[in-house]
This record gives sequence, C-alpha cells and structure tokens, in this order.
Amino acid sequence: MRLRCAVLDDYQGVATTLADWSSLTHEVEVVGFPGHVADEAELVAALADFDIVVTLRERVPFPASVLAALPRLKLLIASGMRNSVIDYAAAREHGVTVCGTESAGTPPVELTWALLLGLARGIVPESANLAAGGPWQTTVGADLHGARLGLLGLGRIGGRVAAVGLAFGMDVVAWSGNLTEERAAEVGAARLATKEELLATSDFVSVHLALGERSRGLIGAAELALLKPTAYLVNTSRSAIVDQAALLAALREGRIAGAGLDVFDIEPLPADDPVRSTPRLLATPHLGYVTEANYRTYYGQAVEDIRAYLAGAPVRRLD
Repeated sequence: MRLRCAVLDDYQGVATTLADWSSLTHEVEVVGFPGHVADEAELVAALADFDIVVTLRERVPFPASVLAALPRLKLLIASGMRNSVIDYAAAREHGVTVCGTESAGTPPVELTWALLLGLARGIVPESANLAAGGPWQTTVGADLHGARLGLLGLGRIGGRVAAVGLAFGMDVVAWSGNLTEERAAEVGAARLATKEELLATSDFVSVHLALGERSRGLIGAAELALLKPTAYLVNTSRSAIVDQAALLAALREGRIAGAGLDVFDIEPLPADDPVRSTPRLLATPHLGYVTEANYRTYYGQAVEDIRAYLAGAPVRRLD
C-alpha cells in the first residue's frame, strides 16, 4: 500500500506542477488541499489517513494536540528552515520526523519594494481610475530620492532592502536590538540608537525583524504616534510585530500617509475583516514568498525530503 502525502494550502494548485514527484509515484500518493483548513478538529479529520504532510510556511499550526490526534503521521515537511507553529517536542514524542526546505530571501525584498513604490506613487488608485474612465491624475507622488528609509531589522532581507534604497538615492537608517555599527556600515546604512528616533525621522519605515518575545508588539499605538503624518509603514515580516488594530486606527484617522501590509493577524483574512476596507492601506495576501522559483524550491526539496526519509536518512531535519 502506498503512503499518502497531503500538501496543505496549495492555493494555486501548483505543488505537483512546479516539482517532479514522479520518483515517488510507486510509493507515495500525493493529495493537494487547495483551501485552508483553520479549525483544529477539521484539520485532524482531514489528515487522519495521511502518513506525510507538507505544510506551507506557518499557515497551519501543529501543536501537541494535533500531533497526538494523528497517529498515522510520520513525516511533517515545512517550507523554510524555521517554523514557529510546530511543537517539535511533541513531534519527537509521537515519532514524527520534521524536515524543512530552503527559502530564498529575495522574493520578500521584491514585494517590499512593490508595496513601497505602490504607496509612494498611488499606483492602485491611479490604475483603477484609468481603467474606469475616472479622473486623470488624482495623486501627487512621494519622492524616494533624498527621503529617509528607516529599516527595523538589517538581517538577510533588511540588508537587501537597504541596497535598493541606496540605489534610489535614499538616506537609509536602521535599528534593531542587536544591530551593530559594523553591520550597518557593511550595507551602507546608518545605525540609529533607538527605534523612536528611527520612527520619528523616517519618511518610509519597513519592518524586517524575526518574530520573538522582544519583537512581538514592538510597534504599538505609542510608536505609531511618532511617525510623521506624511510617513508610510510597510510590514512584510510578521503581523504580530505591529499592533494591527492600532495601525488600522492610525490609517482611518489619517495620522499617517499610508501603509503596506503582506502579513495579518488571521490568515487567510476573513471576508469581513476591517483590513479589507481600511483607507490608505495597500494590502496583499501574504505574497512575500510566493514566486515560481521559491515554490520550485519548496516542493522540489519536499520531494527530496520524502525520498531521503523513505531511504532511512532524513535530510534538513528541524526536530
């Protein structure tokens, strides 16, 4: 009997077309799930007959309660080499091997700039007006050249965002709890002493921090109040770093010029979520990692992970 493999959150139905699964045909049956399963009981019921699960990023939590309810599950593969919603101790306890895949840092960099440029030049409203035969030119763009770009986080992704900002002729500054002068100088940015100074003096602020105890809720109502009324905030990192309710209030009240979001407190967003109707907000459905090359890596290496597990020598283990 063949093993059964579930591929979760395959929204575009591309998991089996962007990777070659043929080497597993005789041993593994692959089943894609095009929709998101949010309810824990529904998830357990859906996965009860599967031996292998491929989960996309951190869309679906695998706490101890879920792992305990899936006695048939033996291999859990996460896209990326870090996943905060898998209980690794519980996986070990229940004999579940957890493996990952590589994930490129360039796609979220590119989306960050798509959002930032879209905000600065009013791309969405101007395009909508043009398509609908509406008014000709209704916005006045914000200049990037000479403006200050403030980066919260200057790691692998933040450093690349900084390089693009410098190419636009922006004044790039950065802050994080462990940022050094040497790292800032390495990418051509200036290190600021406090996040408050960065927020108060930047024209564009972009978040590139890992989510942890120090960064959770880092930007709340008090921090948002420091932003200039002409400033823009972009978050393609993790929703919990910025207080979403406080940000939406600032946008509704016109206290900042706009925001670009690719991450949300609940994903996928409920149909009636206030994010969908908030003014001055350019939002995308967590597309930061969603590119052809990244998906080829995710699913191609998922196949490699399964082959290695079946051979008794798991690779890219996370547990």
